[in-house]
Amino acid sequence: MRQSLRAAWAIYRKDLRVELRTRETVGSVLVFAVVTAFIFNFAFDPSPQVLGLVAPGIVWVAYVFTGMLGLNRTFQLERDRGTLELLLLAPAGREAIYWGKLGGALTVMLVVEALMAPVFLFLYDLSLFSPLLAATAVLATVGFGAVGTLFAAIAVHTRSREVLLPVLFLPLAMPVIVGAVGATTALLGGGGLAQVNPWFQLMAAFDLATLMVCSWAFEHVLEE
Repeated sequence: MRQSLRAAWAIYRKDLRVELRTRETVGSVLVFAVVTAFIFNFAFDPSPQVLGLVAPGIVWVAYVFTGMLGLNRTFQLERDRGTLELLLLAPAGREAIYWGKLGGALTVMLVVEALMAPVFLFLYDLSLFSPLLAATAVLATVGFGAVGTLFAAIAVHTRSREVLLPVLFLPLAMPVIVGAVGATTALLGGGGLAQVNPWFQLMAAFDLATLMVCSWAFEHVLEE
């Protein structure tokens, strides 16, 4: 157990150091997120009445699409650099690779989501600076990060990985995305913890289930 934790931590630190040095993933994902937000700004009339209806969808469409772009690069960079085989030869269980890669993906996604908050405030006068909205983002990101890391490992071995990942990922991640949109709708509408608690319970249950199942299944999908 300790060896797996040390290996997962080492993989996470390695990915974090690479990202801090190159800023490849955060930079590309953030640009994509900002462009997506700008497109929605031109597609909808940013009046308070319209924003009350579409704002949660805009936020989570931007977050999910950028999340998929970041997840797609989780193992693609390893393969492009020729280090995926070396990672598989490391003296650690496959679950350590899963947890290390998941930690790196979550860090990138949460950083991009945090950086997008001022963009939504500027474009839509939409304040996402709330502890409950932050909790919603964390719960949702953990859920689709858990599923996405598993399917990114499956898709990396295919030629059409850019298409395959969304096809596999979106149907299974739908419960946590629905929970995130529902919680965001309630919170932006002035609701409190009582209104969002059912959505939080849904996302938390989804997170626990997918983390356990995906960690177990990862050993069988990442072939040497």
